[in-house]
Amino acid sequence: MKIIIDNKIPFIKEAVQRIADKVVYVPGKDFTPELVRDADALIVRTRTHCNRDLLEGSRVKFIATATIGFDHIDTEYCKQAGIEWTNAPGCNSASVAQYIQSSLLVWKSCRNKKLNELTIGIIGVGNVGSKVAKVARDFGMRVLLNDLPREEKEGTEQFASLSKIAEECDIITFHVPLYKEGKYKTFHLADENFFQSLKRKPVIINTSRGEVIDTNALLKALDNRIILDAIIDVWEHEPEINRELLEKAFIGTPHIAGYSADGKANATRMSLDAICKFFQIEADYKINAPAPASPIIHAKTHEEAILQIYNPVEDSTRLKNQPEQFETLRGDYPLRREETAYLIKY
Repeated sequence: MKIIIDNKIPFIKEAVQRIADKVVYVPGKDFTPELVRDADALIVRTRTHCNRDLLEGSRVKFIATATIGFDHIDTEYCKQAGIEWTNAPGCNSASVAQYIQSSLLVWKSCRNKKLNELTIGIIGVGNVGSKVAKVARDFGMRVLLNDLPREEKEGTEQFASLSKIAEECDIITFHVPLYKEGKYKTFHLADENFFQSLKRKPVIINTSRGEVIDTNALLKALDNRIILDAIIDVWEHEPEINRELLEKAFIGTPHIAGYSADGKANATRMSLDAICKFFQIEADYKINAPAPASPIIHAKTHEEAILQIYNPVEDSTRLKNQPEQFETLRGDYPLRREETAYLIKY
């Protein structure tokens, strides 16, 4: 069996040798029709567009994307061509929650805010949004949840409307998949009308997909002080991001909120497990994230420990100093560990 793999997917080389006869590693942007023609399976990230142009005439039977999002996969074409695919839902949910946890601590310190006096609106309450809700509640925040698909299945009791979130929230964070059309369309969910409806000059956080927020509308809201701050990890038109938005963002990072070693190991494991299941191969491998260089954290408070483990300001500073290096900063990102990998001593 031949598998072609994005060369930025970590912790995979030793494991995949146990299940494939031939393995080829290439950058995500370098997948070509010629390259994939005789491949049985692909393991990709968001940079590889798996569509008719890439796949037609190939013998590819299965695609695993080591990501939560799958808008880079033309699912309709895959269905027509008989190509199965899978993503890695929830693989990095704890990592994104860690990013938001640390970002909120940095923000409240710089802006002299008390999180337990604020209301947060979480738009999209799946694997990631649910963990962010727990982080917020642990901070003592009031939490409003918005998730239209879940509300339709589960009832309205635990969910709030977008208008209620716009009226009552001091922080609004997006955790939705990107749907460009249809009943649950999220493309430009935060548009000019949304920003005009805001009442409390909130902080806007986006770690979902760049296209969920209309960049021009967001810039206008910042300029007109409709919102207080923006914390942005995902951007429209990546890697050619809007430099003005980066400059004005309180924190701006190169799509790395989910880039913990733990999340990456989860995604790699889920991708290989799916391939083994599809091709009926016995899964005989272990994938573990490497131990942190300094596994013991000494801190006076839990908040101090959280920021010792991960402080997003460092990532933001690097991107603001080198915006043209977005893709390199993302691709060569030094994977961080999550809190569970450390022993904290107070």
